[in-house]
Amino acid sequence: MMLPVSLILAPFMLAQVGPTAGYGASPASQLPLEIIEKKQDEARKRAVQEMPRPTAPRGAGCMAAAEASPERTVQVARDALNQAVGREKVRAGLCLGVALSDLDRWGEAQQAFVNARDATEADDHQTRARLGAMAGNAALAQGDAAQALMLLGPAASEAKLAEDNALTASIALDRARALVAVDRPDEAADALTRAREAEPDNAQAWLLSATLSRRQNKLIEAQTQIEQAAGLAPRDAEIGLEAGVIAALSGNDGAARRSFNSVLALAPGSDLATRAQGYLDQLGPEGARTP
Repeated sequence: MMLPVSLILAPFMLAQVGPTAGYGASPASQLPLEIIEKKQDEARKRAVQEMPRPTAPRGAGCMAAAEASPERTVQVARDALNQAVGREKVRAGLCLGVALSDLDRWGEAQQAFVNARDATEADDHQTRARLGAMAGNAALAQGDAAQALMLLGPAASEAKLAEDNALTASIALDRARALVAVDRPDEAADALTRAREAEPDNAQAWLLSATLSRRQNKLIEAQTQIEQAAGLAPRDAEIGLEAGVIAALSGNDGAARRSFNSVLALAPGSDLATRAQGYLDQLGPEGARTP
């Protein structure tokens, strides 16, 4: 059972998030923060790291080469595909997709992952889910959210059959991002709910839920969700930044300043810190009224 936020938040994060008041306030156009956008490379590499590694010498060499020289690896993987049968075709296709992704050739990478998925045995639900998710990520990376949704739907079904909660949550987060991109925010909120249900301790799921709620001007929900995220990842500067934006839009300038200052302490010199300082400048000194 999850403890109340008031009991699990560290003192530092109590200062960072703070209570929120004035929920009827209108969103301030000078305080936008679009953090729900896709982190293509980070998410793709996470998915690749979670994939089962090839065991055959050729496959293992190909995957190692993909990190060192993706250009050469593309040709090596294509040659391997021409000779591969059965599971080797899956391994070679995965290798090809990874190498193409490293070259930002997302359309080709997407097709390579799809081909590898289709070569996977029907009862290997986890591998099919992972390859489908990687294909969906490739579609998102090239800006084709509609295609991503077509790929992520079956991947979600495979992950459910595999009873893999972490993978189910990850795919649900990708679906939420794609749904936001095609302007279907209510469906995105449903996808985020599924992500939180599958993996309740996933701080990113709570963060993206708070961001979407804030964008929909559901500030009470956003505050509850960002507090959950803060309890799970108390030193995450991105969470602190979103907490500040939610507090500012809710009329709680003091809590917003504390959140933005915490970002400066957690991630000095980063892009997040630059944004936080910009928001602090807009809020003005303590006691000033926000325009």
